[in-house]
Amino acid sequence: MNTRRDFLKQSLLGAGALAFAKDSSWAAQPGKPPMRFIFMHRGNGLWPRVMVPSGLDEKTLEKEKRKEPFQLDLDSHDLPGWMDPLSAHKENLTILQGLSGKMCTTGHHSWCSSLGVFKANERPSSIKWATVDFELAKLFPSPAEHIELACFPLGGGNARGTLDDVATGFSARGPQQPNYAFGSPRVAMEELFKSVSTDQSAKTQYQLDRKVLEFVAKNEGATAGSLGGFEKAKVGNYADSVEAIRERNRKIDAMSDVIRRHVPKLDPKYLDPDMTTLDRQVGHAEVLLGALISGLTNVVAFTVDELGHRYTGLPGIEGEKVNMHDVGHNKVIGGLKAEAIRELARTHHMTLVDRIVTRLKSVPEAGGTMFDNTMIFYFPDGGETHHSHGTEYPFVVLAGDNTRVDLRRHYVRLPNYGQAGHSTLGNFYTTLLNAYGNPIEHYGALDTGLTKFGHDQTGPIKQFLA
Repeated sequence: MNTRRDFLKQSLLGAGALAFAKDSSWAAQPGKPPMRFIFMHRGNGLWPRVMVPSGLDEKTLEKEKRKEPFQLDLDSHDLPGWMDPLSAHKENLTILQGLSGKMCTTGHHSWCSSLGVFKANERPSSIKWATVDFELAKLFPSPAEHIELACFPLGGGNARGTLDDVATGFSARGPQQPNYAFGSPRVAMEELFKSVSTDQSAKTQYQLDRKVLEFVAKNEGATAGSLGGFEKAKVGNYADSVEAIRERNRKIDAMSDVIRRHVPKLDPKYLDPDMTTLDRQVGHAEVLLGALISGLTNVVAFTVDELGHRYTGLPGIEGEKVNMHDVGHNKVIGGLKAEAIRELARTHHMTLVDRIVTRLKSVPEAGGTMFDNTMIFYFPDGGETHHSHGTEYPFVVLAGDNTRVDLRRHYVRLPNYGQAGHSTLGNFYTTLLNAYGNPIEHYGALDTGLTKFGHDQTGPIKQFLA
């Protein structure tokens, strides 16, 4: 691939990648804050039974056991213990049960499936279309468009790269266009905030990248071999065009003063390649906040852990390297049973959500706060168990006051798989896209197994449309 025309042909600007794009002018009105979306997904399943609030009466408990549809006001119920870090945010919280995703890749790992609603594997050829986070990013444009952060596993399980590098992520810009994720807070800081870096080598590389991009854009037959870091990876793998990167960089340069004010001030421990998993996750959360508050992006995908991730720093077993794949097979590690380890990891994830929500609630915006215009989704990448079947994808949702989806203060059990009115991941993402300006009939693949029940799988989940 040597020409500018080739870059354009394979880039996000190609027609195939815009198959779902609609007029989003209303969503990005001047003076109106954009919506922000944070997708936090984790590996090794999320058991539906751990999502149920405590103190349910006998009749409701029976409905829950039978997975019959019902809805509860969370104000009158205690959260599951591992969600205690979210207690201060109950008015913004919904626990959502009953979505299925059998049209996704199930079992150990779903790759892009849980965000794209199609069968996927590690090969780019399996990517059918842009994942839902990128579709939402089109509705609320930003200089960086979309940012992906990940805690990659180090050996074992489904190792996809090094922890302290840039590697293939779990989102996709378009057909056969995988995204690229920052594997550590350090590399994310170096790449996302290099335009305002005080480090001389970073500043030099930043300027060199721009000169190379200008040269490539003006000269047919030039290559991008001299680019550095994330930009080289993106261009080399056709995930972006040179023109798109140049435009992004112009926008970032124009807002350098704002970016400089919001550069995350990370403790050195969050930049250490040998940091614990828990510190890596906290560091990523801080980078995420800096990117959102500065306006670099409005959409972040954050893989908090993966199939073969080896956790370090878990309370009570700090010295252990806990392979979450082994935990999925119920192994006892460091004297702790698998269920206890799962709860430790989940609880820490909720502290990350609390950190994000609390910070965004402290940032004034348009007579309210940034969180008023934010939605956060925490969910399993592969479904309901370690070896999932895709019959359930539990969600924890945090939503601000200005969101256009009615998902606050409730425990919602949707109709179970095969029951009348059952909804899928595709229906849920269709709901989000419809709410924010893309009136798509259906996002994602259909579940052929539901056809025998006579379900119409298209359209949004109407009860959630505010």
